[in-house]
Amino acid sequence: MRMAAGDLSVILPRVLIVSRRSVRKNKFVDFVGEYHLDLIVSYGAVPVIVPRVSGVHMLLESFEPIHGVLLCEGEDIDPSLYESDLSPLSSDELDEIRRVHAGDTAIDREKDTIELGLAKLCLERNIPYLGICRGSQILNVACGGTLYQDIAKELSKNLPETERVLHMDYDNYDGHRHPVRVVENTPLHQWFARDHTYLSSPTEMEIRVNSYHHQGVKKLAQRFVPMAFAPDGLIEGFYDPDAYNPEEGKFIMGLQFHPERMRKPDSDEFDYPGCPSAYKEFAKAVIAYQKRLNSLTSVAKPLKLDAETEKQRKMIVRSFSLARNLYEGGHKISSSKESELEAGAEFLESNTALSLQQETRLKQVGATVRNAFWYMEKVKVKEQKERLARSMMGKMSVDQLSDLMSFYHMMAQICSDILDRKLHGIVNT
Repeated sequence: MRMAAGDLSVILPRVLIVSRRSVRKNKFVDFVGEYHLDLIVSYGAVPVIVPRVSGVHMLLESFEPIHGVLLCEGEDIDPSLYESDLSPLSSDELDEIRRVHAGDTAIDREKDTIELGLAKLCLERNIPYLGICRGSQILNVACGGTLYQDIAKELSKNLPETERVLHMDYDNYDGHRHPVRVVENTPLHQWFARDHTYLSSPTEMEIRVNSYHHQGVKKLAQRFVPMAFAPDGLIEGFYDPDAYNPEEGKFIMGLQFHPERMRKPDSDEFDYPGCPSAYKEFAKAVIAYQKRLNSLTSVAKPLKLDAETEKQRKMIVRSFSLARNLYEGGHKISSSKESELEAGAEFLESNTALSLQQETRLKQVGATVRNAFWYMEKVKVKEQKERLARSMMGKMSVDQLSDLMSFYHMMAQICSDILDRKLHGIVNT
């Protein structure tokens, strides 16, 4: 059966990808690398591009439903988002970094805000998240981690020459590779198991990865576990083991390198068969997440009711709505509307042929209705007592009222003192 093109976005899971802004012919152009898009589509999901446009961070709800988020390239993250102290770099060093990495050091606060918002949304809802390069840094910062503002100035200069790693080679941009040690019993180890070079033991794996960054993870957020290290000690990949099970829709991961771009010269063939695995497993998690989300939100089509039954249904719904507002908001209703509460109460009392699920749900709603009646009664009693008190005090003299006020001030002070002692005793026991 052929499917209309318009149905695909409904059926296929949606992966949000934030674009990167560039200037072309004096105009801003937003783009996303085609390799990301190709892989997402090839593994059964739909990429939805979130444009880096001012104000988009206020409109993220408009991109619902969100079944996955992939964040990738971009400029340096604003240091104020992860550095609570002053920068360890001098002004001369910062100026030099801006000259050497001119294309990356222009802070894009709008992109930072959009991507941090999406990352935190994924962490709150357990939405699958894959961070590549800058996307991995965003993930770490969103969870309280920090970054090196410049690897060469903060990390490499403290190491012997033999341990230093070139993480950005502008003269050999796509061809540059450096080794990383892959940690055993991690997803990355599983994906590259047949591709690796042995180190000192059969379990110590090394692969060579590309590198397009001058910043990287400094302090890894507590929830994450490293998956790979460069020879200089820089973390090149990490994940949350408690949020990793693609078959169940769980996937939270960051990779500093670009596996989608690890391809042989003038070819689309990957350096290793394991290169696309991150996207494959991510898409698997996205699909599973969508299925789980749909199972939680799917509801049966409502029965078509005749006019009289529909009228009764609306009365009952109105009754429950009044009861809820009265109970939760503490707002009084007019006497003319009190009778409308009876429809809900009568419905609950008269329906006995209910399933267990229906009965449980109606009991919850019924509690709201009953509490609403109780609340109304308390309001009436309180108002009656207040009227009697005002009437009685209106007949008292000034001296009597003054003595009464002094008495209640004294009682309030005694009550406060005794309450403090009792609370202090509870805390110290």
